[in-house]
Amino acid sequence: MRAIIMILIVAVLAIIAAIATGMININQIRGAQAPHVSATGNGIVAKGGQTPAFDVETGSVKIGAKQSTVKIPSVQVVRPGTETANKADNAM
Repeated sequence: MRAIIMILIVAVLAIIAAIATGMININQIRGAQAPHVSATGNGIVAKGGQTPAFDVETGSVKIGAKQSTVKIPSVQVVRPGTETANKADNAM
């Protein structure tokens, strides 16, 4: 049960973040109307009513690639006994 509640909380926070950053824009273009309900001798009758309509605009994310040159540092591992031998070879 905790996992379901945690997933719902994360989903709500993600939707709030998307709306706050402008990635999602939601506008209501038609309001809702409740149906007219009447009880008759034949039963309950519901007439009319209207569901709301929304206009939703979402942002897009473009992914691409480009070539670039990156310098990578070199790493040299020197064992304790060979350090002095290399210094002597370089001095000659």
